[in-house]
Amino acid sequence: VQLAESGGGLVQAGGSLTLSCTVSGRTFTDYAMAWFRQAPGKERIFVADIARDGENTGYADSIKGRFTISRDNAKNTLYLRMNNLQPEDTAVYYCAAKWGFQSVWSRNYEYWGQGTQVTVSS
Repeated sequence: VQLAESGGGLVQAGGSLTLSCTVSGRTFTDYAMAWFRQAPGKERIFVADIARDGENTGYADSIKGRFTISRDNAKNTLYLRMNNLQPEDTAVYYCAAKWGFQSVWSRNYEYWGQGTQVTVSS
């Protein structure tokens, strides 16, 4: 499975971005998907996940109400809509794929993208 993120960039506080993750190589609907992020000098942490059919989603408390995860199974693409971005959201954002059910634990995800940088200025 190959994952490729896009959509990162520099944005002012309060702004919005939408990240995309295009998946190829396997049947997209076999995989739960998630977004993680890693700030400089910090561990990679869970942001959001979504079930194979898109019906169930989960979010980290720090971004709940501001970020929305979604997927388009016809396009083999995962999204993360990020609103009201804050400087503390600055990080490299990674998409990840896991066969079967969702998980908040990065160690359970088998496939990862290369990451896309999101920088939020104050």
